[in-house]
Amino acid sequence: MPLALFDLDNTLLAGDSDYLWGRHLIDLGIVDAEAYEHANQRFYDDYRNGCLDIDAFLRFSLAPLSQHPMADLERWREDFVRRRIDPIILPAARELVEQHRRAGDTLMIITATNAFVTSPIAARFGVDQLIATEPAIEAGRYTGRVEGTPAFREGKVERLRDWLERHDATLTGSVFYSDSINDLPLLETVEQAVAIDPDERLAAIARQRGWSIRSLRG
Repeated sequence: MPLALFDLDNTLLAGDSDYLWGRHLIDLGIVDAEAYEHANQRFYDDYRNGCLDIDAFLRFSLAPLSQHPMADLERWREDFVRRRIDPIILPAARELVEQHRRAGDTLMIITATNAFVTSPIAARFGVDQLIATEPAIEAGRYTGRVEGTPAFREGKVERLRDWLERHDATLTGSVFYSDSINDLPLLETVEQAVAIDPDERLAAIARQRGWSIRSLRG
């Protein structure tokens, strides 16, 4: 079955779940508001500009996971998804996913945002296959470190190729939807690249290469 691959943040969602998780922690008083907001915004701006230091960002974003019991994290996450994610799930994104489901395609969300944040969001779309950055766990607690390769830029291609090998699958008929210049390596790897509400740099490349450009925001 052909693969239908979807970026998550600012593609299927009208916002960035990683950034919004940081905002949620601030609002709950879990992290220092001023310092965390400043760093959260700086990393988000770097991501949007295509110059994110992924290792520095992951040290920052995974630290709060390592500082609290899993039960507390899961309770905060449930509230986060209900309050901050459900309102930004785009109806047209749901329909796009369903179109590929009806076609019999294999559905996958592939995102740099960590799996703790994104696994319940993928479930909201009914998508079982998720490639995300994996936070390491020891003795039932997050360590603040990353397990394996982050699913970012070329890392998305590496992680996808590992998945293809494990599942004896190919990229024949594959399509990838993304908004971000950071996803250029994977967009160049699949058979069909589709820019969804793209940033300026990706939009320019898409026009140059004749890739489809679509909006899911009406």
